[in-house]
Amino acid sequence: MSGEETEAPSEEDVAADEPDPDAPASSEAANENAKLFGVWDVTEIAYEDPSTKRYMTVTPIAHTMGRHASKQFKKSEISLVERLINRLMQTDENTGKKQQATRIVRDAFDIVHERTEENPVQVLVRAVENAAPREETVRLKYGGISVPKAVDVAPQRRVDQALLFISDAVASATYKSSTAAAEALANELVAAADYDVEGSYSISQKEERERVAAAAR
Repeated sequence: MSGEETEAPSEEDVAADEPDPDAPASSEAANENAKLFGVWDVTEIAYEDPSTKRYMTVTPIAHTMGRHASKQFKKSEISLVERLINRLMQTDENTGKKQQATRIVRDAFDIVHERTEENPVQVLVRAVENAAPREETVRLKYGGISVPKAVDVAPQRRVDQALLFISDAVASATYKSSTAAAEALANELVAAADYDVEGSYSISQKEERERVAAAAR
């Protein structure tokens, strides 16, 4: 050893090397490395419908602890996958069972990937775009007469209705049936993404709603 003494680092140097606990995490690094369920990449999702693109956010986070619940219209900033999970819970039997609903969606994504060899998040986005109704009817009263009137559907409501149709399809396919919920969800996502009117409950509901609206124009 040499006779030179090494200078001990000062407190300021030590403090500079330690990370600031209050500093925000690097969003770029998080987005590059994070994947949905640790498997699916969400950075290169393609949107074909420009009207609903703004209201379909896809993030690698599947559970935000209800941070959007107290803010109006903030649900559009929540991941589309989490919104699907929340919609699957909205039945008497599944209320509050988010871990179970999350497991159903995760297993369904695995089945979708096995069948289509595509990113299941991309299949979900395409299914929602296809199942989103463009027209619906409202009731207008003239005197004592109620008359149906066709109206355009707002983009945010289009996404809401598409998720409702998909969750209703899962509930219908699994009611008093041996079909697993993940299998039913995978079947519906694949059929809706392919715009299969006969095989997809959500697409048939969309077509029926638009047919009624066309008759009320």
